[in-house]
Amino acid sequence: MLRIFKILLVLSVASWGLLGAFGNILDWSGTTGAVTAATSMTTFDGGADNWRATSNPAIIIVGALAIVFFKSASAILCLIGTWQMWTVRAGEATAFAKAKTYALAGCAVAIFMLFSGWIVIAETWFELWRSEVMREAALDAAFRYCGMIGLIALFVGMHDE
Repeated sequence: MLRIFKILLVLSVASWGLLGAFGNILDWSGTTGAVTAATSMTTFDGGADNWRATSNPAIIIVGALAIVFFKSASAILCLIGTWQMWTVRAGEATAFAKAKTYALAGCAVAIFMLFSGWIVIAETWFELWRSEVMREAALDAAFRYCGMIGLIALFVGMHDE
């Protein structure tokens, strides 16, 4: 029974990545707008005057593409992991543990993107923590996703009998 829930949880991370990447592509202006808001530092007083603030289109495009790439990579790895876990769900614990590799890698990619992109780069480097507008919309959401995916990875990674 726990193996089935582990599979479903990894599938939910894959769904998050697929839906997120699809949404980022469909609302490309919103995606680039969020990256612009972070990098330009215009959503809080004095931010745009900071030497780190930039509206360089290349940086904005690279940031937006990175979001789509890492969400897609996370989803693909989690889907592969889901399939592998599903095919050995009734097998030996060692086979199921080995099947978790791609699933856990997918979760790690998602955590990497959320933490490095939004917490390290946006919040720390571009001081997005100072923005009343973006704090809840971007940073709180990234923290929530990162935390939930991390918990899922811990649960999935636990030893199976």
